[in-house]
Amino acid sequence: MEKDPFFYVIIVACLVVAAILAWGLSTFQAGGDGKRSNKIMQLRIAAQFVAVVLIVAFAYFKTQGG
Repeated sequence: MEKDPFFYVIIVACLVVAAILAWGLSTFQAGGDGKRSNKIMQLRIAAQFVAVVLIVAFAYFKTQGG
């Protein structure tokens, strides 16, 4: 599994989601602009969607013998 470059793309996608989450939470905690915090969390949802699609695609292709 570690030899598949797609695996590393998934790891990067998950790290991006974690970074956006940390950024959004720190904005909430600092009491910043509510609209900005909401936009950051919307960005996180989009990044999380991409990460989940990549994970599902990876699992699908691995079960198909790819």
